Amino acid sequence: MVNLIFSMLKDTVNEFIEDDCATMAAALSYYTVFSLPPLLVLVIMVASTFVDPEDFRGRLQQQMGSLVGAQGTEQIKVMIAQADKPGSGGALATILGVAALIFGATGAFVQLQAALNQAWEVQPDPNRSTVRNYLLKRLLSFGMVLALAFILMVSLVVSTLVSAFGNALAAFLPSGMSALFLEGFNQTVSLVVFTILFGAIFKFLPDAIISWTEVWVGGFATAVLFVLGKILIGLYLGNSDPVSAYGAAASLAVVFVWAYYSSMILLFGAEFTQVWARRYRTEIQPEPGAVRVVRQKYVKRD
Repeated sequence: MVNLIFSMLKDTVNEFIEDDCATMAAALSYYTVFSLPPLLVLVIMVASTFVDPEDFRGRLQQQMGSLVGAQGTEQIKVMIAQADKPGSGGALATILGVAALIFGATGAFVQLQAALNQAWEVQPDPNRSTVRNYLLKRLLSFGMVLALAFILMVSLVVSTLVSAFGNALAAFLPSGMSALFLEGFNQTVSLVVFTILFGAIFKFLPDAIISWTEVWVGGFATAVLFVLGKILIGLYLGNSDPVSAYGAAASLAVVFVWAYYSSMILLFGAEFTQVWARRYRTEIQPEPGAVRVVRQKYVKRD
């Protein structure tokens, strides 16, 4: 069992290096940071149709705080406030503003799709219409924004129920036991939410055919890595002093650090999914309208 785990991790690391995932993660983190404000504004707009917007915004900021820390959260609050400023100029300006919001929010998903395609060695057929491919990517990315809003709303409802259950449970258990139980339950809920989110990303975003078995295995493995990474990133940010290194830009630097390492974890999970599929199921195949990318091999000459 230990040899099997070591072998799979070794293959995953090799794939991660050969596909240049560190560079892709850097590009993805850049797009993520600049797509984050319009993305969160859109998510809040969609969620406000079903739940109280202020309550949702507060809980969303609380969740972001657990990921990027206090400094990163303050920077995200400022970015959301700037992106959410009401414009002036009538209906045309409003329509253009919403269009710009959607375009900005979907940018990270478009880049994520390209990164996953490279990791899984597929790409859209270059002989097909480039404009058509571009529009389909944007439409699919917007669908992922809506899916993200739905998942966050479900998470909000579950968190509210857990909080209410914890208050009732505190009357019967010692305070330490109650807090420990709630922390474990919250981590379990986070694991389930991230598994669903990453599974949806792996299933629908790349130009590849992947079975639901690989989707859930890869989604769960990536979710475990993400939860562990969240703890480690939190420890790093809690024990470092970014202000001394970056000065006034410290808050933005914290967001970039979180985005970069989160992108690395996601791409590592994608490579693990590919390794798992090759070993236990079948090779991940390009979907109709996509082609396999043959990796170049370099041979050293004597």
